Amino acid sequence: MNAIDRCFQTGQLKKSIPDIGKAKSSIKISEQNHADALIQFENKCYKWTFIAAYASMFHAARALLFKDGVKERSHFCLCNYVKEKYRGVIEEKFLNELDNLREGRHAVLYGDEESIKTKEVDEAEADSALKLSKGFLNAVKKLIK
Repeated sequence: MNAIDRCFQTGQLKKSIPDIGKAKSSIKISEQNHADALIQFENKCYKWTFIAAYASMFHAARALLFKDGVKERSHFCLCNYVKEKYRGVIEEKFLNELDNLREGRHAVLYGDEESIKTKEVDEAEADSALKLSKGFLNAVKKLIK
């Protein structure tokens, strides 16, 4: 059984009715989060740039799920669903980096259990997250019409 099957089996992903209206609303939230990330970057708040960039990617990915008629209850499952279902449709680097940013966001917000130390984000990492979120958002927007 693959990761997506397990997500459906455990209820972290559920079938629903496709809803292009919700997909478009999620795109708007993604755009707002990206705009927030840009503001944070301009203010040299790299941690919050990274978090907002991931939030932008999350909501763009969520738009795909709404379009497909899938509800999510897990960031992990959302990332795996998009990576599997949109391989060959969306550039591979965006699919891989969505999950990497998910993990990075977790480390930034919560740290790790060993040292209880949160991850630091530098300017280059924040800039990379911004570029990835914009590219992913643009790719998803082409699929949500």
